Amino acid sequence: MATTHNLGFPRIGARRELKFALEKYWKNESSRDELKALGATLRARHWHEQAGLDYVPAGDFAFYDQVLDMSFTLGNLPERVRNFHGDALDNSFRVARGRSAQGAEEHAACCSGVAAGEMTKWFDTNYHYIVPEFDANTQFSLDASRLIEQVGEARAQGLNAKPVIIGPVTYLWLGKAKDDSDKLALLPRILPVYAALLDHFAALGVDWVQIDEPALVTELDARWRDAFVTAYDALSARRVRVLVATYFGQLQENLALACKLPVDGLHIDAINARDEIEQAIAQLPDTSMLSVGVINGRNIWKSDLNATLDWLEPLHRQLGERLWIAPSCSLLHVPVDLNSEVKLDADIKSWLAFAVQKLAELGVLAQALNQGRAAVANALAENAAAIANRRTSQRVHNPAVQASLAKIDASLGKRQSAYAQRADKQAAMLALPAFPTTTIGSFPQTPEIRHARSQFKSGALDAAAYRQAMKEEITRAVREQESLGLDVLVHGEAERNDMVEYFGEQLEGYAFSEFGWVQSYGSRCVKPPILFGDISRPKAMTVEWIEYAASQTSKPMKGMLTGPVTILNWSFVRDDQPRSVSCHQLALAIRDEVLDLERAGVRIIQIDEAALREGLPLRRSQWNDYLRWAVESFRITANGVKDETQIHTHMCYSEFNDIIASIADMDADVITIETSRSDMELLDAFDDFAYPNQIGPGVYDIHSPNIPSREHIVDLMKKAAERIPAERLWVNPDCGLKTRQWEEVIPALQNMVAAAHALRQSA
Repeated sequence: MATTHNLGFPRIGARRELKFALEKYWKNESSRDELKALGATLRARHWHEQAGLDYVPAGDFAFYDQVLDMSFTLGNLPERVRNFHGDALDNSFRVARGRSAQGAEEHAACCSGVAAGEMTKWFDTNYHYIVPEFDANTQFSLDASRLIEQVGEARAQGLNAKPVIIGPVTYLWLGKAKDDSDKLALLPRILPVYAALLDHFAALGVDWVQIDEPALVTELDARWRDAFVTAYDALSARRVRVLVATYFGQLQENLALACKLPVDGLHIDAINARDEIEQAIAQLPDTSMLSVGVINGRNIWKSDLNATLDWLEPLHRQLGERLWIAPSCSLLHVPVDLNSEVKLDADIKSWLAFAVQKLAELGVLAQALNQGRAAVANALAENAAAIANRRTSQRVHNPAVQASLAKIDASLGKRQSAYAQRADKQAAMLALPAFPTTTIGSFPQTPEIRHARSQFKSGALDAAAYRQAMKEEITRAVREQESLGLDVLVHGEAERNDMVEYFGEQLEGYAFSEFGWVQSYGSRCVKPPILFGDISRPKAMTVEWIEYAASQTSKPMKGMLTGPVTILNWSFVRDDQPRSVSCHQLALAIRDEVLDLERAGVRIIQIDEAALREGLPLRRSQWNDYLRWAVESFRITANGVKDETQIHTHMCYSEFNDIIASIADMDADVITIETSRSDMELLDAFDDFAYPNQIGPGVYDIHSPNIPSREHIVDLMKKAAERIPAERLWVNPDCGLKTRQWEEVIPALQNMVAAAHALRQSA
């Protein structure tokens, strides 16, 4: 009998219940007990959705981030919060966002407004984790209470709970040493804590523990490979069975290593590494279980169940009870339930599967393997019809778009002049001061904005009234910026629900869910649009709003667009053609918008590519191809303008020191980046690379409610000036301000502008 299990389930709730509960608690509008009760309710509901599995995950639920939770389980708290002895949940929020709820802070004045932990992308996903912090003196101590509690809750529902934890080597690999110490030197200290945790599970009578080691799908040097051997040899005396889970890519040179680890089972992502399954079977011990991830946990298209069975059935005959099947990775990266979608086009809906539906697909596969295809004949026939309908749909393919793609040549990606010549022309036209100030684009999405959008979508507000409401909000944003004394203004993006969805709604080839939310970090959720067909732009998307904003001020107004690579990486992308083809289609569409903005008199245009780094393959050997078409797509989008038009781009919360040459090759006149949480560490790239253009290192961490002081911003900018000539530096926040409140934004920007004035005076 094939065994079914799941690596993790979305935790936000089908209606984003966790998001709203967190934000209510942080505003001191609910109690800690109420928040914890909501968490228990969500866990119970999600386990009920997984009740058909042989093993359900426990410990995959987190109020903020699973990596942060693992840090607390291991007793690895940053020094700045170690002296707080209150509730661990509040302490985790302090690490994640700089503070917890106001009520909690009243009991811990020493920990109010601490520096938030650094945040970066989880492998090549749009999920952000809180980076573990290490130094030479780091010690570890076990707190298993969270995991023990969740195992008990799942068992109370009559379910077979499989605890899920991040493995010791991947945990160290994910973290960052805050001094010059060696992270791997901490392995002997951390392993006894893992051994004690496995002993706790054994004492509970747990059958299997899932230990996630996704670092195995990356390129590892000999020391890190040896660390896996050392770690699992040290844990081999355990009294509980262990499944090591890998996902997001191929094991390649690490396959033999993974197969030889002294564990009881290995999970391989068969969506990305199907070709490695036969090799794994040949190398695994005869007693080891093999879990194959056969349902895509990263995208929302229905699986071709008949084709999957054609591949799986021989494996099942070969392995028998040693075969487990599962999604490729945690379902954290897909929405909860397609049944919530009552407005989605029926054809497109029939092509999709969210988390609940993916587990149903898994159940069909298991039943077919264990009882024969006849037992699920109706389900297989329905699936085959949906797969065929999508494959042959005329809505997917547009000959006009294909013709435009065929006309792409190198000239589309070249500016008229080199940067030095453009910079002189732009400086003369814009006449900006030293250390010019600007923001990244968005301003707070106020209750009034959200109410107007909701009323418009429901039909209670007509188009004219909605447009007027948005214009009033744009005017407010312009007036606030003028009052603050910013040098380059933005329109505030009041009319935009999301930086990707807004554009997708106006492009042909996209569809949209109503409840297709996924977690990006903490309480921040995104609803990726569904890229199902060839992309084209029927009409201008932003010009009217930017023109109106520009008419409200005499200062330069920056046009705001999302770049093709970010639109691609933050969408659920079609899987029937190469991603590069879809990206080039997007590039041509956004290029038309750039040229329309220039024709409308907009002389500064920002094309955000926040997700450029995120799309990198996990293996460096595969980077060049991706970077080639990604940079080419940006250049196609941006480089049709005149020399006098200044092109900005923005990137956030990504380590990009190792791709700085490719970023320079984008040839944007100004790049703005996140540097505040890393204390300008991301600028280390410029120690050895002479970045030729202008740069705005983010000095205001907008993901924390803490307000940066003028002195702090000046200090950060002075650090930046050690690497970048001062005449090429801008002063800006590290990301958009839509998630903040005006009462936080105004004093922070006041301090930012004051810092710029101080820098000019001392220059």
